[in-house]
Parts: sequence; C-alpha cells; structure tokens
Amino acid sequence: MGLILNLETATTNCSVSLALNGVIIAIRENDTPNYSHAEQLHVFIQECLEEAGKSPGDLDAVAVSKGPGSYTGLRIGVSAAKGLCFALGVPLISIATLKSMASQLNIEKDAVVVPVLDARRMEVYSAVFDAQLNEIRETRAEIIDEDSFKEYTSGGTIYFIGSGAQKIESTLEGDNLVFKTKAVPSSKEMAVLSYQKFSSKDFEDVAYFEPYYLKDFLVTKKKG
Repeated sequence: MGLILNLETATTNCSVSLALNGVIIAIRENDTPNYSHAEQLHVFIQECLEEAGKSPGDLDAVAVSKGPGSYTGLRIGVSAAKGLCFALGVPLISIATLKSMASQLNIEKDAVVVPVLDARRMEVYSAVFDAQLNEIRETRAEIIDEDSFKEYTSGGTIYFIGSGAQKIESTLEGDNLVFKTKAVPSSKEMAVLSYQKFSSKDFEDVAYFEPYYLKDFLVTKKKG
C-alpha cells in the first residue's frame, strides 16, 4: 500500500493531493498570482486528510515538486514536506516539476512536449519530453529567441505547455506548434509519478535534499 501526500508549490498554484497507490482520493488547490502558499498549504493538507478519513500517521510517504520554479514557493513546499517526513519517519519523494507538467498532455507518438515556466523578461525554464515522458533534452534556464527549439520545430507536432508558452508563442511560428499557456503544475499529475518512485524505493535524503532552483540563464551577445 502506498498512501502518499503530494505537495505542489513551485508556481502560483498551491496544490495538495492525497493518493492511494497512485489514485487520488482527495485534492485541494488554488491558483492565485498572490502566492498564498504559506497561508493555504497546511490547511489544504489537513483538509485532504480529513476528507479521506486519514491521519498524518497513516502516510507512507510525502512527495514534493522539486522545481524549477519560484524560489519562495519551492522553499515553502520542501520545508513542509521535510518537516512531515522528519516527524512521521516516512520517506521523501521528489518530483521534477517540468516532467509533472508534461504528463498533463496525452500526445501522439511522433510529437514532443515542452513544459515551460515563465521566469522574467524573455527568460524561461524548460525541458523537452517525448510521448512516453522520456526526457530528450535536459532542463535549462534560457532566453527565448527566434532560434529556440529549432531542432524540434522542424519535425512533428511540438506542444508548449505552461506559463512561459506565451513568450514562445509571440516569438516562434509554425503550423506544427501548439500552445497551452494557461496550464500550471498540479499535484494531480504527481500522484502517478510519486507512486512509481515509491514502488521502486526512489527516495531522497531528507536531511540534505534541496529544491532545484536553476537560477542561471544563458547569456547571448547581441548580433551586429
């Protein structure tokens, strides 16, 4: 049995789900630009447990979205997850935020999905996944220009999902480009991914685990 609490705080969406063997049995989330994670996270945790008729002591693991994303949001989520793991003596599972986002789409086998989070100016956090959620290009912090993702845009359909997709939509053109600009990371998609890691005992060291901030951006020189 795997009763796992999933915490997603990497962006504006404060999201908590409780899942049993990868199936969600309770969920609470609120997407607001005001970043109300500090006020809502522990309330959502308690509400999910109560709805499912469970107590913290029933948990088998706690999973947290590890980033990249908001520095403050990630700190809040990871701090809460580590605190619960220490107190309950249960393992900590980390889920890559961009992979979780990519799993929101069910794409055709020759397509790719690019989860992309807004950073600032023309900067984004992104990675590239195939239809089986295999990472075919590592997570990067990058500045969007007309040459971005050119090794993928000339092929099959490429899906851009997330808050950074709007920057790409205003820069790149192509009939094979699909944009999902309203999508945000959610604990919904974490349920299956965290159970997979739980089943394979892929756990983090609670004492030393840190969020994946990915602060550095590629710097390019102006042409001419």
